[in-house]
Amino acid sequence: MSSHDHDHDHHHDHPVRADQAPTEYEYLENAVRELLVEKGLITPDEIRAAVEKMDRTSPERGAKLVAKAWADPSFMDFLMSDAPAAAEAMGMSLKANHLPADLVAVANRPGHHNLVVCTLCSCYPRMLLGVPPDWYKSRAYRSRAVREPRKVLAEFGTVLPEGTAVHVHDSNADLRYIVVPMRPEGTDNYSEDELAALVTRDTMIGVTVPQI
Repeated sequence: MSSHDHDHDHHHDHPVRADQAPTEYEYLENAVRELLVEKGLITPDEIRAAVEKMDRTSPERGAKLVAKAWADPSFMDFLMSDAPAAAEAMGMSLKANHLPADLVAVANRPGHHNLVVCTLCSCYPRMLLGVPPDWYKSRAYRSRAVREPRKVLAEFGTVLPEGTAVHVHDSNADLRYIVVPMRPEGTDNYSEDELAALVTRDTMIGVTVPQI
């Protein structure tokens, strides 16, 4: 899905938070899972093992990808043109994580800030960022990130320079996004490991920016 510019603010009474009640999609997931087990297509142990594998995945993989792009302009070009191939080149097999969607990297630059959301449910590149936070899955974030992105960013402590356009990217079952934040000033002599330490899950979603 293409990105959209949102340069206006709206007032809204609900902060970004996790919803208490299960969503329609969570009910659907439970029903499908129970049906698959009942039909003998998968076992509870296999489901548990898959969940545990996802839980072990951390944002460090995505951070290493971003750090490599910061340190190597040619790799940045590679990442922007073919994110799955760039990840594979660093030994991060997306196929092994059963990603059913394409992956696109979007880069922040002066005057241009990217923010990722899944307005339908919680589509998210788990193989690079780990388990999505509760707020990313919440109805509040899913609706407000599109309608009032600047206000949502401000709630995360991210106040953009005047004139910066905010581009909101809506993930779905066919397409996932990872934000490549701008490299902080004063990091010219940093190693890739030191650069990766500055990159967090939230910076790769776009709600915050890296800090030294």
